[in-house]
Amino acid sequence: MKSVLVAGGAGYIGSHTVKELRRAGFRPVVFDNLSSGHRDAVGGADFVEGDLRDPVAIGRVLKTGDIAAVLHFASLIQVGESYVNPRKYYLQNLLTALNLLEATLEAGVRGFIFSSSAAVYGLPRETPLREDHPVDPINPYGRTKAMVEEILRDYDRAYGLRYVSLRYFNAAGADPEGELGERHDPETHLIPNVLRAVSGHGPALSVFGTDFPTPDGTAIRDYIHVTDLAAAHVLALRHLLEGGGSEIINLGTNRGYSVLEVVAAAEKIAGRPVPREEKPRREGDPPVLLASKEKAERVLGWKLRFSDLGTILETAWAWHRRGR
Repeated sequence: MKSVLVAGGAGYIGSHTVKELRRAGFRPVVFDNLSSGHRDAVGGADFVEGDLRDPVAIGRVLKTGDIAAVLHFASLIQVGESYVNPRKYYLQNLLTALNLLEATLEAGVRGFIFSSSAAVYGLPRETPLREDHPVDPINPYGRTKAMVEEILRDYDRAYGLRYVSLRYFNAAGADPEGELGERHDPETHLIPNVLRAVSGHGPALSVFGTDFPTPDGTAIRDYIHVTDLAAAHVLALRHLLEGGGSEIINLGTNRGYSVLEVVAAAEKIAGRPVPREEKPRREGDPPVLLASKEKAERVLGWKLRFSDLGTILETAWAWHRRGR
């Protein structure tokens, strides 16, 4: 059984990936400072509480755990906050990545999977987005992801560190078996905020922009079920362990839903209206953002199982109704 280090494995996407790794026969070792993750989310996986800003702590885990590869989920993710406090994002996201990469090389590990983002593309010049679309991020969060990808290219060339950088679009939903779900604080993602609003456990939903050049005037996004996202990480890990080369790969569905389509689907599932209020567009929000999934299918053999909107909302609603 191969061991893999999962940095940030107690968070939303990390914990779902830990579950898929265990299901696939790997032994994940979770390293997390629990600043936004949850200890109970890793189940029975090995857990080490520590901070990536501490190079000694991460080096100790890598050198003593017989680690075959590293998966890096730990980063700050709020786009709006990155505008307000870019220093925080550059210090945190870049420093932690560099510390983890240094420890990875020192331990002789040569496989690295990085959680990147569609934010590296900036404003799309065409849609669906392919991996060869120009990288031109428009916010500090996206720039940190693009910078780490450049570092990975250099580390591959100079040190033979093979990597897969997975550019996420909109992760959503919850574990179909009900064990895991989305628990951000603050919550900035559309679907959990829709469900909070419709259940009465949160404020009215803010709809940012109703004048986009789309059929109903609201922004269209590509939503991918978190379990499908986690499965792609297992496939990327196998790709590297079987000798595959470095890759940058989008994770999306090539199918978009508008904000109002998500609202209507949630109303159908919940059986009640979603309280909402219209607000101006947010700066930099593109009308449509969709991913080409062709490369993920071709290189990784990835297949979507749960990423239709109905399943995404049903699993998220089940998690929400349990009071999680």
